Amino acid sequence: MFDNLRDIDEKLAVLEHQLSDPALVQDQKKFQKVVREHSTVSKLASLYGKYLALCQEMDDNKALIKDEGEDPELVELAKAELGEMAEDKVKLEQDISVLLLPKDPNDEKNIFLEIRAGTGGDEAALFVADLFRMYSRYAESQSWKVEVMSSNPIGIGGFKEIIALISGKSVYSKLKFESGVHRVQRVPDTETQGRIHTSAVTVAIIPEAEEVDLHIEPNELKFDVYRSSGPGGQSVNTTDSAVRVTHLPTGLVVTCQDEKSQHKNKAKALQVLRARLLDKMEQERHDKISADRKNQVGSGDRSERIRTYNFPQGRVTDHRINLTVYKLDQVIAGALEEVIIPVITHYQTEALKRADA
Repeated sequence: MFDNLRDIDEKLAVLEHQLSDPALVQDQKKFQKVVREHSTVSKLASLYGKYLALCQEMDDNKALIKDEGEDPELVELAKAELGEMAEDKVKLEQDISVLLLPKDPNDEKNIFLEIRAGTGGDEAALFVADLFRMYSRYAESQSWKVEVMSSNPIGIGGFKEIIALISGKSVYSKLKFESGVHRVQRVPDTETQGRIHTSAVTVAIIPEAEEVDLHIEPNELKFDVYRSSGPGGQSVNTTDSAVRVTHLPTGLVVTCQDEKSQHKNKAKALQVLRARLLDKMEQERHDKISADRKNQVGSGDRSERIRTYNFPQGRVTDHRINLTVYKLDQVIAGALEEVIIPVITHYQTEALKRADA
């Protein structure tokens, strides 16, 4: 099953030799690529070593059991150990198989988190703020950095829209299945009769685009500047620092007004636009390759309802894998592993099934 791992130690030695080369550090992109590959190969080598050792132990126990001259108690002990070893072997095989799956080229990238209010008016806007806090706290637990790129606040503490750059180790690999419609069911503070309202917000997870990923011609862009404004039309500053950038070939529009500097707002808007364009191109490419898209957990479509947060019941339900956990307070507080890991595991299991087919 793992014939191609027989030379894994040799491959690991080659990578370690490359990392010890001072010249490699001068090329940071190549250096980071080798570091990531070394990390994966190192994990594979460790797991494969444990796997081989376990297989040898199992063979030894089987030989002991077959030896009729052995002490009966020792044979029974060997049989019991063999059962435990068989379970460990299955787990190791699965862990190794997951590492051998083809890597998503975006897994190591930073992401743009875009959260927008959908149906539900002010309550939806308030839930945008709740989800942003949830993702921010999760990011903090992962030692990731969160930088707000653009926001459209309302006067009661919510947002019609907020866009943030989350940077750190393996951000996209952890959050890539968060795209979709997130529904909230709760009694709003403004509800006097205690009725439960259902609102929805849309989450988009877009991998950050690098300069080498996408080239945009200057004549494809149109820039507009205007005066920033806050909730209720309140003036944020008295200069035309807000920036709107339009990509003319696609019609994509990005606005940014969070910074007081027009230059900084322009840089942030371009950063978001670049990521959206690359995401659009990747989506179109993917659609051509696979029309039914059954190889994903759900479709990944941002119009698809993926999760419901029911406050009266303290329940969070992920509709793609029929997962329900009664830990809403913890999840909203940033304990996203409760719902993220099962979805990732489900995706990996489906990928392994296809690999074995």
